[in-house]
Amino acid sequence: MVEQKLRPTTQRLLSLDAFRGFTIALMILVNDPGSWSHVYAPLLHAEWNGITPTDFVFPFFLFIVGVSVVLAYSKRIKAGLDKKDMYKKIVIRSIKIFGVGIFLNLFPLFNFANLRVAGVLQRISIVFLVCSFLYLNSNWKTLAKIGAIILLLYWIIMAFVPVPGLGMPSLEPGQNIAAWIDSILLPGRMWQGTWDPEGLFSTFPAIVTGITGMLAGVLIIGNQSLDRKIIWMFTIGFFSFIAGGAWDWFFPINKNLWTSSFVLYTSGAAAMTLAVSMFIVDVLQIKGWTRMGRIFGANAITIYVIAGMLPSLFNRVKISGYSFNSIVMDGLTGIGFEPKLASLCYAIIFILICYIPAYILYKKNIFIKL
Repeated sequence: MVEQKLRPTTQRLLSLDAFRGFTIALMILVNDPGSWSHVYAPLLHAEWNGITPTDFVFPFFLFIVGVSVVLAYSKRIKAGLDKKDMYKKIVIRSIKIFGVGIFLNLFPLFNFANLRVAGVLQRISIVFLVCSFLYLNSNWKTLAKIGAIILLLYWIIMAFVPVPGLGMPSLEPGQNIAAWIDSILLPGRMWQGTWDPEGLFSTFPAIVTGITGMLAGVLIIGNQSLDRKIIWMFTIGFFSFIAGGAWDWFFPINKNLWTSSFVLYTSGAAAMTLAVSMFIVDVLQIKGWTRMGRIFGANAITIYVIAGMLPSLFNRVKISGYSFNSIVMDGLTGIGFEPKLASLCYAIIFILICYIPAYILYKKNIFIKL
């Protein structure tokens, strides 16, 4: 393999931008089928233990958040910027992302009596906040130790501590320590009544997903050649993937609980995916396929918010009494499409609709940073 130095850190890492953008596109794909009654199994989350391709999407994004924290704040540290000013901006950005998540949960009815405080953007904001503060005050060894300690403690608490009221350890839905803690500390309603997949306690191991991304980011900005960085990232990712699979025997891979095995398994897959992306884009210089990903990735959270609002708008705006969703689904099934295929085609059409504002913002060099 030809030795090649990484581009200067002042330039964007196109492979990461593409990875981020395609991850957002996948988020939209799995969140917006034509009908939830007709969805291919790989495009659904695992009901409880186990993992499907869909379950990789959110941890991939949190891994990317961790990488991005390192790439962004390493530049600021080298520039000698005041940490107090960075802390202030980090907190403000976190609050904005959290607030937008609350807005999406309330939209379009704004029924505060039925408010769900937890959510995807809310978890992203917390992971970003904690990871940013950790990076500004830790080296990679400390980050690795913190991550390992959290995963081990989470496993011990979840798997061995009796659940109050149950009298024994449990990992069942709504009957585990995470659900019990969330029922006490988490305000508002929970997504599944007695538990929430983005609850407070399971956010701790989710932070470790961000930490694994930061460790990858530290590797990226290091002094080794690009070839060696890619080899190390893929190798470490592979062993993390294997370790997560082995831990699954004792602490099941479970996205809803964000188990420690889930963290290692998905972070390993994310590291290997990023390594392959870097090899294709930054070593082989094959970049044409990244365009759509880069366009989505340039305004990732903004496009996610748009995608979160559009379904409600589509359902409210009707043509001859039919919503956009029903028009597409009825039209496709009417010409012979199998319902699951029609549902997938609708999701793809929805992605293309979201691509329009993403493309306009990209072409006009508008990058909305919350």
